[in-house]
Amino acid sequence: MAALLSVGSAALLVSLKTFLVYRTGSLGVLSEALHSGLDLIAAIITFLSVRVSDRPADERHPYGHGKFENFSAFVETGLLILTALYVIYEAFERLFFRSVHIQPSLSAILILCVALLIDVTRARKLAHVAERYSSEALEADALHFSTDVWSTIVVILGIGLVWAGETWDVPTLIYADAIAGLAVAAVILWVGSRLGMRTLDALLDAVPRGLQEEITGAVGRVEGVLGVNRVRLRRAGNRYFVDATVSVPRTASLEQVHAWSDAIEKRVGEIVPADVVVHAEPQAPSAENLLESIRATSQRLGYAIHDLSVHRQEDKLFVELHLEVDEKLTLREAHRQATELEDAILELPEHPAEVNIHIEPMGSKIAKSSSAGEMKELADAIERFVNTLTSEYDELVNCHGVHVRQVQHHILASCHCLIKAALTITQVHDVTAALEDRVKEKFPQIFRVTIHPEPDSER
Repeated sequence: MAALLSVGSAALLVSLKTFLVYRTGSLGVLSEALHSGLDLIAAIITFLSVRVSDRPADERHPYGHGKFENFSAFVETGLLILTALYVIYEAFERLFFRSVHIQPSLSAILILCVALLIDVTRARKLAHVAERYSSEALEADALHFSTDVWSTIVVILGIGLVWAGETWDVPTLIYADAIAGLAVAAVILWVGSRLGMRTLDALLDAVPRGLQEEITGAVGRVEGVLGVNRVRLRRAGNRYFVDATVSVPRTASLEQVHAWSDAIEKRVGEIVPADVVVHAEPQAPSAENLLESIRATSQRLGYAIHDLSVHRQEDKLFVELHLEVDEKLTLREAHRQATELEDAILELPEHPAEVNIHIEPMGSKIAKSSSAGEMKELADAIERFVNTLTSEYDELVNCHGVHVRQVQHHILASCHCLIKAALTITQVHDVTAALEDRVKEKFPQIFRVTIHPEPDSER
């Protein structure tokens, strides 16, 4: 709507100034009429480019159609320069080679004042809409009409001086009109050069000074980012396309990296309207210890491990861990995977002396369980037994929520134990492991016991 109103205003101004050229013969008015005529063409181009740039991306234009706005502004720059060159040529003709009779009048000045009011109103409206929607084409249009304000003032001054020269018989003031035309041309060239450099920068994917550094700094402060390796950006219309390559901890999960990437996109979007692509590269943190290095190594090889522990004895490191493999593998195939992981761990900078890997099947099926009457009795018996151990284990408050199930010929037990909340997780693990051993010792038919510890502060 703003672009369409600009077209209507430009058409009205062209009509008014063309009428004044016919009535006065003024070069200043002629330059203004030509300027407004090209502004009309520019306004039509702006209107069409804004409509085209609003279209979504397609197969031929995967980055959208925003560049049409930049191209429109570049065309407008060319039109402005052509106008200025013609006005300069005509001004020198009138100053040195031929004389043109000027017929100034009060009506001409009043009409130019009306044109000035239209220019002011339209320039302010276009500038407001351009800022709201970050439209370079509308901004160029607004810039044109803001220069029209000053050039119209100059032309009014030129006609007024010519009128004063005729009234007070000062012949030299007859040249004020041509000089006013030169002043208008100078304003047009100055604005056109500024606009041309900006649109050329946009077409050549140049970015505003300092913007890349601002985005790089903002990305580097996002949680999980260890470093920013590269940031590239380009502009198309009112949007930027940003490519950011960042380093993240190599032990991070895919879900974590995805969450950090979303945070980066959101942070960049707070600086400029942008379509952001984040490329994450794994990196070892500067303070990474041996256990983290082992986990990262297993992730890189695509292996799942647990129960990882490292022991030091006589300045030598010994590593123990459980490796989960596909339950359908033969021992030969599973051992090959374990050997691959073992060799990779031995090559770490810490150079462990020995790696002991326990191989176990990775669960891939949901097993069916059966529950019988004696299982409930066994669960009650386990709960009573564990609650008798509170005097033996000061850390234990009580046991509750015991469940016993038979799964594939194995009896599995699970329960919740309330434990003092101030204990460290290592102390809690030692207590629950001891309790699991005591339960299996008391009830040898149980294959596995799983205890879920709960802090007593939450009860």
